[in-house]
Amino acid sequence: MNGADSLCDTLLANDVDVCFANPGTSEMHFVAALDRKPKMRCVLGLFEGVVTGAADGYARMADKPAATLLHLGPGLGNGLANLHNAKRARTPMVNIVGDHATYHVQYDAPLTSDVEGVARPMSHWVKRTMTAAALSADAAEAVGVARRSPGNIATLILPADTAWTDLPESAAQPVLAPREELTRTSAEAVRAAAAAIRSGEVVTLMLGGTALRERALNAAGRIARATGARLVSETSNRRIERGGSRTPVDRLPYPIDLAVAKLKDVRHLVLVGAKSPVGFFAYPGKPSLLAPADCNQVVLATAEQDLAHALEWLADELGIAADAPRLAAPAASYEVPQSGKLTGAAVNILVARMLPEQAIVCDESITQGREFPIYSASSAPHDWLMLTGGAIGIGLPLATGAAVACPDRKVVTLQADGSGMYTLQALWTQARENLDCLTVILANRSYATLHGEMKNVGVKEPGRNARRMLDLQEPHLEWTHLARGMGVEAVSVDTVEGFARALQEGLKRRGPFLIEAVI
Repeated sequence: MNGADSLCDTLLANDVDVCFANPGTSEMHFVAALDRKPKMRCVLGLFEGVVTGAADGYARMADKPAATLLHLGPGLGNGLANLHNAKRARTPMVNIVGDHATYHVQYDAPLTSDVEGVARPMSHWVKRTMTAAALSADAAEAVGVARRSPGNIATLILPADTAWTDLPESAAQPVLAPREELTRTSAEAVRAAAAAIRSGEVVTLMLGGTALRERALNAAGRIARATGARLVSETSNRRIERGGSRTPVDRLPYPIDLAVAKLKDVRHLVLVGAKSPVGFFAYPGKPSLLAPADCNQVVLATAEQDLAHALEWLADELGIAADAPRLAAPAASYEVPQSGKLTGAAVNILVARMLPEQAIVCDESITQGREFPIYSASSAPHDWLMLTGGAIGIGLPLATGAAVACPDRKVVTLQADGSGMYTLQALWTQARENLDCLTVILANRSYATLHGEMKNVGVKEPGRNARRMLDLQEPHLEWTHLARGMGVEAVSVDTVEGFARALQEGLKRRGPFLIEAVI
């Protein structure tokens, strides 16, 4: 046994049995150890942003961390954008980052870098293992940190000599990380939330984290139905269980004017695993804080606490029976398009209507998909995963990881074309692993969200130079060619009829398939 074996054994003993990887020279002993550990599923990504994004998607659906394997500081750096998203989602993840041997660092070889400095901004915990004998304990500590509610990014730096050094047989027993019980909110917090709801003034419960899972939603739905309190989620959420008979929750809009309008008459904002809402960006003459200045904000429970218990306790405090009726989604009232030129709205409506039971929707549709949650409120039961940190390029990797976690569920990705190019290589991993991923590319051939941002800062009509920074023309992207080059079958459609046929075909087949929806 060497240090790499000890590391693998410790991960497996702590139920970390999937490793998304893009290794290099310094990690070869770890790769060799993986060959001796058949219980560890190894998934190769051709770019580190795919690796970290896939680990995020996996953990969101598996409710446990995956490991990543990355190559020194530059390899970790390539994965930082999706580590930022995972950190914002509070996704549990264990990053193993190889580095030069401890005695080699002093010579300043070309790939020498400040790995800790690269890791720290996108990690909750960073540690460098210094000896092979310490690896099991350090790895267990990393897993324990990652699993701590509501989830953390733990980065363990692995010098090459700690991986290749032999260990005595006495080191064979891996260290187990402790499991921590969720803490609960206080009686004072419950009473304060109940008083706000009893005030007779406009009250909104803002839900985040696990408050958007079914048990918590049941309690929130009972409260909303009995009291008239409104329900809204944060703009960016790790995972929402929705559709079918589940309690519907509006999402706070991304555009700042719409968000302010959504909250303008709220007198009491009860935060349940959510933060006080702020704008994504600052704009001239517009507020940073989205709730009214005179709004009373009450923290029922933080993201670190047991949110389902907090909502059930609040329902009890309000005298609402456990079997009281819940808020229900209104029946679908939109018209289903039958023919004509394809539009973003038509894509959203048809996907929402045809969504199969227990589908997982990975949403990086940006501007064109903003109506999807409206149309899909009464869809079949599904999970909705979305971009959490604003760093684009997560949709395809997120779907890849979700499909690894839930091989028996169809994964549907709503992907904007511009952000899809950031991590296109995820399609190759989907093909190699034969993952049941249906990707819908909303091809408006522009960074449409940036056109809106130009208007937000007062530019009514961008000139030629600005337009060339915002449009994906000259040439436009050929998504069918790109997908097939990665091993994924693909079709391109620009009519409602064509999209409906392609969607039906993609949903009934098993394995990766891509539809370029030209809108």
